[in-house]
Amino acid sequence: MDRERRECLAMLAGVASMAFWLPGCSLQDDLAIGIHPWPGYEPLYLAREFGWLPKGVVLQRGATAGESLAGLRRGELDGAALTLDEVLTARAEGLPLTVVLVFDDSVGADRVLARPEITSLAGLAGARIAVERSAVGSLVLNKLLEAAELSADQLEVLDLPPDRHLDAWRRGEIDAAVTYEPTATQLMREGAHSLYDSRHFPDLILDVLAVRRDRLRGRSGQLEALLAAHFLGLKHLAVNREDAMRRIGALRGLSFDEVRASYAGLELPNAVGNRGYLAPDGRLLSAAAGLNEVMVASGLLAEPDPLKGLVEDRYLPRTPRS
Repeated sequence: MDRERRECLAMLAGVASMAFWLPGCSLQDDLAIGIHPWPGYEPLYLAREFGWLPKGVVLQRGATAGESLAGLRRGELDGAALTLDEVLTARAEGLPLTVVLVFDDSVGADRVLARPEITSLAGLAGARIAVERSAVGSLVLNKLLEAAELSADQLEVLDLPPDRHLDAWRRGEIDAAVTYEPTATQLMREGAHSLYDSRHFPDLILDVLAVRRDRLRGRSGQLEALLAAHFLGLKHLAVNREDAMRRIGALRGLSFDEVRASYAGLELPNAVGNRGYLAPDGRLLSAAAGLNEVMVASGLLAEPDPLKGLVEDRYLPRTPRS
């Protein structure tokens, strides 16, 4: 039996043992996790489809990260799949969020798409560009303006979440969009092409699972099992890639090739890689320090996040012995 199969079986055994960690668990004890469409989050959907999610964990599906943030603020969610900058923004509002998992690092997955006649960054001058005025949207827009040597008043910026970009494009209301999957693929079907992407600023857009520290008492087992289930889904994506991508395509309404292309700009760290990200001197805290500078300079944060309590690695699966 090879090492990958041993790791997979070990994590599956962990899920089985933790899924029933509290026999008397009632509905009010459910761990509610907000999630929205994004390739890096798909391993959780795969885990749910295969029955690997632990009992008492509920994935609350929304259209955007904004919906998940609203659910966290209202107290309806215990955690959510967010970008790191969204976590910093939420923490600045007083939400006690801690990152327990890194889903992915965007190295090209966040993109600026434009109509065919716009062939250069300078050609965006005067264009109508759709941007969700969230932290990620603003961050990419700021980086775009720097690269294009344009000021914000040289573009017409329209505040639109990605799930509205396609309709706006079809109605001729926008010339470009700051967007991501699955909307990026849908726009490219309509003739859009890529002008700029997150390869130009790696380690700034990290997708993470953040949980409320005030909701974790007595829920360690659920959270450990949830993370183990994610890594099972990730393992299936790596080892049984065609099956996984066809399942994801059926869920998202994308072809196999479109699903495969959507992962081209993402790094998906496994459990060992996550330990590197979440270590006290790891890549996530380094990325957060860099984000602090960018976001304060751009007016996205009034002051830097102190980063205290930002990461916690104790819920990650133990590294299997070889």
